[in-house]
Amino acid sequence: MSTIPKDFLPFLKDLKKNNNKEWFHTNKKRYEASLKEPFKALVGEVISLLQKQEPAIQIEPKHAIFRINRDVRFSKDKSPYKTNVGAIISPYGKKQKDYPGYYLHIEGGNLMIGGGMYFLQSPDLQKMRKHIAANMTRFNKLLKAKKFTSTYGAIQGEANKRIPKEFREIAEKQPLIANKQFYFMSEHDPKKVLAKDPAKFIVKTMLSAKDLNLFMREIF
Repeated sequence: MSTIPKDFLPFLKDLKKNNNKEWFHTNKKRYEASLKEPFKALVGEVISLLQKQEPAIQIEPKHAIFRINRDVRFSKDKSPYKTNVGAIISPYGKKQKDYPGYYLHIEGGNLMIGGGMYFLQSPDLQKMRKHIAANMTRFNKLLKAKKFTSTYGAIQGEANKRIPKEFREIAEKQPLIANKQFYFMSEHDPKKVLAKDPAKFIVKTMLSAKDLNLFMREIF
């Protein structure tokens, strides 16, 4: 059972206040001990627990965890580091971000657990809309499932103002067919990761949307 050190959240808060290379290099050992290695262990345990329900998830933490360094090439914000840690857990991890999976995000003031389809290419979006249209009853049932609604509420995502003619009539019955994204997210007190057995809580939250994720994966 992984244990998150008490300095985990304070480090993220300090990094937010001191987001520069000089501070980070000075605190490199602290980063390794308080953040990088504990998060790696936590993600490893989450993967291990998920595998009992989803055997297809055969990845290592390095395949799921995002780098702490920011890509600042096309950003006005030149802060070199992210002030959070995050991971995509699915059969493909971060290698295939459009594949329905689970998302874990921890920052100084928030713990976010979710998943679904956030990055969707146009061909896959077309497939997803056709999939919903052909399986409307099943889709609606999954959206109303008690575990999903009590944990996540509803599917989120930006919607197109205009959609292809073939979906307009269906959109009147199910507006989500106009979405460009199909993701779900829940927010929690970040101190939950400091509690006993945080991986168990994280996995239980993730699996509340297991059936919906499996439905989405059917288009691949």
